Amino acid sequence: MGTVRKLIVEVVDARDLLPKDGRGTSSPYVMVDFYGQRKRIPTVARDLNPAWNETLSFNVGKPSDILGDMLELDVLHDKNYGPTRRNNFLGRVRLSSSQFVRKGEEALIYYKLEKKSFFTWVRGEIGLKIYYADEEIPQPSQPPPPAPTETPPEEAKSEKAPAQEEAKPDATAAPEEAEAKPPSEAAAAEPDKVEQSEAAAAPPTEPPPESDKTSEEPAPAEAPTPETENAAPDAEKPVVPEQPQPPTVEDADQVKASPLETSRTMPEIRFSGLNVPQGPQPIRRAASAASFTSDVSDTMSMERCSFDLVEKMHYLFVRVVKARYLPPNCHPFVKIAVSGHQVTSKPARKTTLFEWDQTFAFGRDSPESASLLEVSVWDPPFSAPATSDEDSGCFLGGLCFDVSEIPLRDPPDSPLAPQWYRLEGGGARYGDLMLATWVGTQADESFPDAWKTDTAGSVHSRAKIYQSPKLWYLRATVLEAQDILPLTVMKEASFQVRAQLGFQVLKSKVSVSRNGIASWDDDLIFVAAEPWSDQLIFTLENRQPKGSITMGVVRIPLTNIERRVDDRNVASRWVPFEDVNNDKRVYKGRIHLRLCFDGGYHVMDESAHVCSDFRPTARQLWKPPVGTVELGIIRCRNLVPMKTVNGKSSTDAYCVAKYGNKWVRTRTVSDSLDPKWNEQYTWKVFDPCTVLTIGIFDSFGVHGVDCEEEAARPDFRIGKVRVRISTLQTGRVYRNTYPLLVLTSAGTKKMGEIEIAIRFIRTSQRLDFLQVYSQPMLPLMHHIRPLGLAQQEMLRNTAVKIVAGHLSRSEPPLRREVVLYMLDADSHNFSMRKVRANWYRIINVVAGFIDILRWIEDTRGWKNPTATILVHALLVMLVWFPDLIIPTLAFYIFVIGAWNYRFRSRDPLPHFDQKISLAEVVDREELDEEFDTVPSSRSGDMIRVRYDKLRMLGTRVQTVLGDIAAQGERVQALVTWRDPRGTGIFVGMCLVVALMLYLVPPKMVAMAFGFYYLRHPVFRDRTPSPALNFFRRLPSLSDRIM
Repeated sequence: MGTVRKLIVEVVDARDLLPKDGRGTSSPYVMVDFYGQRKRIPTVARDLNPAWNETLSFNVGKPSDILGDMLELDVLHDKNYGPTRRNNFLGRVRLSSSQFVRKGEEALIYYKLEKKSFFTWVRGEIGLKIYYADEEIPQPSQPPPPAPTETPPEEAKSEKAPAQEEAKPDATAAPEEAEAKPPSEAAAAEPDKVEQSEAAAAPPTEPPPESDKTSEEPAPAEAPTPETENAAPDAEKPVVPEQPQPPTVEDADQVKASPLETSRTMPEIRFSGLNVPQGPQPIRRAASAASFTSDVSDTMSMERCSFDLVEKMHYLFVRVVKARYLPPNCHPFVKIAVSGHQVTSKPARKTTLFEWDQTFAFGRDSPESASLLEVSVWDPPFSAPATSDEDSGCFLGGLCFDVSEIPLRDPPDSPLAPQWYRLEGGGARYGDLMLATWVGTQADESFPDAWKTDTAGSVHSRAKIYQSPKLWYLRATVLEAQDILPLTVMKEASFQVRAQLGFQVLKSKVSVSRNGIASWDDDLIFVAAEPWSDQLIFTLENRQPKGSITMGVVRIPLTNIERRVDDRNVASRWVPFEDVNNDKRVYKGRIHLRLCFDGGYHVMDESAHVCSDFRPTARQLWKPPVGTVELGIIRCRNLVPMKTVNGKSSTDAYCVAKYGNKWVRTRTVSDSLDPKWNEQYTWKVFDPCTVLTIGIFDSFGVHGVDCEEEAARPDFRIGKVRVRISTLQTGRVYRNTYPLLVLTSAGTKKMGEIEIAIRFIRTSQRLDFLQVYSQPMLPLMHHIRPLGLAQQEMLRNTAVKIVAGHLSRSEPPLRREVVLYMLDADSHNFSMRKVRANWYRIINVVAGFIDILRWIEDTRGWKNPTATILVHALLVMLVWFPDLIIPTLAFYIFVIGAWNYRFRSRDPLPHFDQKISLAEVVDREELDEEFDTVPSSRSGDMIRVRYDKLRMLGTRVQTVLGDIAAQGERVQALVTWRDPRGTGIFVGMCLVVALMLYLVPPKMVAMAFGFYYLRHPVFRDRTPSPALNFFRRLPSLSDRIM
């Protein structure tokens, strides 16, 4: 039974609508339009907060330029209620279909009503639930058979003619199939129906042995239906022909290919005067390697590549599909030899035919590659492919192709159709092998799953795209519990609720109760990942001196928890406790809970300063993308050998890129210090102030080590590159080489270089794109109900573990250490190097203000008299015209920014800076401390030395904090009368200043103060000013610290 997709719109209610009936109320109804389907819900009379709770269903059609994919919802006032003469407009909502979710992910969302035009006045919001649902199509009832009617003679004749024409292919298909079957297999067993239909639909390129005139008849114009093909062998049994003679080359040259047998997807290829359809013709003589004289670039100049950011890499593709007419008891496998590479396929899967359906890609980087492609079929002595030529088993036949005659495939074209080739020179005299071979690039759709020469054929070496799991914040509010103590117990007891979700365990605060009622009102927040598989378990514990006693357990499936996208209140519920011993007859009390999934938050799995996405979890709140970023991963150069395998140093490098919830992994290039990937990927950009992270790793799983210790070895990190999207110009291609730097316990080490190309394309309007900079980075829920810093860090570590566990279970897996390195899971560990680096960053920021203070001191010191005179003139102008202060300041900042534009950084894209990171001058002892585990694994003496060093640093910090606190306390002492004389002097001076400003114009006071401050050093005393001396004499609380 089929299904049809429907869009379900649940109109729940509306709030605070505008009165339109002239009596202070409105009678609203809703009109919904989707894909040209208009539906209306009933009117609620005289209510500004109506509740409809109506459900509408719409058919979902294909994308249309005429109808569009927008859902329009208009709220109108019904003219039948009240003195109005028309349906007044109350507001509208327009939503894109990209915001809708599947059934089960929906949530009640209140949308703010929008205006129809600039002069429209609306207010209020409407609550909707919108989701897609698949409805089953009911089976139509079978109508009764119609009564027989007499047919005129002319119509009867016209109906007989098509029936006879449709029966003709059956008569010709059966003899052809019977004669195309080799005699050895015809005598052994009766041919299968599926095999016969394939032989009729796709005849081999070489003509079968001729023993009857029926084989020379042309193929039918239309392929017969499956029912007709299956019925043909039953009606007419195949006749076993005499032993045919193998066809000669002269016979093959005289054969004319029918135009109906030529594939319409590929052009015809001329070969020795014979039009061969679809693929190249195998050669019957061994060609010398010197016959390959054409250059790869010359042969493939007509090929287009959709990967415009990377270089084209040419490959020779060989797709081995299946074989027929082989000995029935064999277990064949295929050997392919070309350009010094020899590949063995997996053993064939025996069905009606022998099937492989494997694709192999051989690199074509140099014109010195061999010109001969050899494909052979072997039957091993055992049921497994042989490892050497001596034990290869029985040779069943082979093919040879001239590589220069293999066609080129343009990626926009359809895939090349495989065809049958006759095997030669082996035990299977009339065996056929279906394969296709072509020359293409990495843009070919067969490339990702093909065996490649540079990946050693490992399953874990393929390029893959991963998706992070959809993460939600689960908010569990524990309100209270009742009946948790027997009525006879009247003493006080301490209760605590322990909540567990997977490996996450949180505890509520302790509540003391005497009457069996405990209250907490605690919010416990977990991180949950779709699909829901765990249960949320609440355990009530009675805390006693000897230990906690479990009073009851509650298990709640995650599928029963409501979702919300805003801060609306969710209905709470009472849940009875289960007995620990699963005794359902015992009542253990009940607990009051409020549970919901908060979809309005963004679940952080990266550090805030290198985050790649800020979208909320709920898809309904997503905004349209502002652009796309394209990344081309080209190559690495001069990589350092990372391991030793069989006594040889090697590196099996692969690259991982992460942006948003999309991860990409390139193929693993085995045993190469200069790997080339030339792979291109694309991401949607929702916020330009995000970071794209690229990491390079060395894989150990390529070699398929059986030892458990070796198999558990982690993939070593080679380096990382970060690119901030906001630093990219629109439409410009940045192709740069970056050094791969890794900080180890021995210092900074350069592991090689990586070359990438990146481009950002803006897809939104310019004003919409610039408006993003004025919007908050995090969703609204982070500002309405913010989370604490410690809680955010705890939830981030939990999200990192969930993402790492999810991706490590993929196939091929993205290993845990790779995910942790990409997400900077250890970025908040203590490091003395980072402490000093951050201190120097603060000094660098404050240096600008220090320069301003130095310039002021130089100006008032008359070191440059011209500048001091100009400052006096500027002071006079600003004092007498104070309206010019803010414009002058803004213009001055503009001049500074325009002047600094000349000295902007010329680096193509910023990268890790060893100078800012203090990685070049870091002490070896500090690095050892930075890479130490928690708890420490070093000796006690070394830990004591580090502790003493940390105490010295803490003493400095303690002194600085005490000085800052003392200055603040002196400011408070001005008016707190802690020093009566000091406070009296300050208060009296404030009174004098107030009276003077009442009598003297403020402009005169400001000008006098300015000239006094800028007076010449001749009229200035070198001792500190009286005001500074007075402030320093004020008391602080430092003398009260014990």
